[in-house]
Amino acid sequence: MAKTEGNINTWLDQIHNKYKTAVSVDCVIFGYDETGLKVLLIPCDMPPFENKLSLLGDIVHPNETTDQAAHRVLYKRTGLDDIYMEQVQVFSDLNRHPLGRVITVSYYSLIKINGNSFMELKDNHSLQWKNVSEINELAFDHKIIMDTCLERLRKNLREHPIGFKLLPPVFTLQQLQTLYEMVLGVELDKRNFRRKLSHLQILKPTGDSQKDVSHRPAKLYYFDQMEYEERNINGFSFGL
Repeated sequence: MAKTEGNINTWLDQIHNKYKTAVSVDCVIFGYDETGLKVLLIPCDMPPFENKLSLLGDIVHPNETTDQAAHRVLYKRTGLDDIYMEQVQVFSDLNRHPLGRVITVSYYSLIKINGNSFMELKDNHSLQWKNVSEINELAFDHKIIMDTCLERLRKNLREHPIGFKLLPPVFTLQQLQTLYEMVLGVELDKRNFRRKLSHLQILKPTGDSQKDVSHRPAKLYYFDQMEYEERNINGFSFGL
């Protein structure tokens, strides 16, 4: 017999009462400046993780999807609504949360730290940037979640041009190489790196150079999104 709407609601209530499972989102908000790759964290006040740092997240509301919940968390904490965001993985270990069964969906996002004023928002005084390389422990299973998202970020950085979202609209080749080295945690050969960039043909010179620098001004470039998309039709991969 087909279930009526009332029967379905009763059935859903029975499932909820029996399994008592909540769904949450955890957001790994990566930020970059030229001192390194960072993650936005907040002190935890839930036993037994008091005073440990944790990722930003929340329970998914009944009237929203996990994507909508992640966007809500990002906007509430940063005041920004145009942030690169990607869903990464579901974490469902039985004892991952001290208050009961909570299944979480992880996301990572990318923010240019310089030029953003969201850290000055009144409700965000407890937020702090922490360098990824300095994080040894987080509350809950958030270190595992962060490491998983970092691995995805590094993979995507090698295969897609997402790194340009962490740079200003125009940049030097050295700034681009520094970004890759900071995020990937490796040292890249300057000549080989620039040879690969030249082969990709997706960076265009602006015709200008740096100003007000103490060293020889470097040429400025921009990422040509249209060129990338056209070349991507033929199976082009960023592949640095």
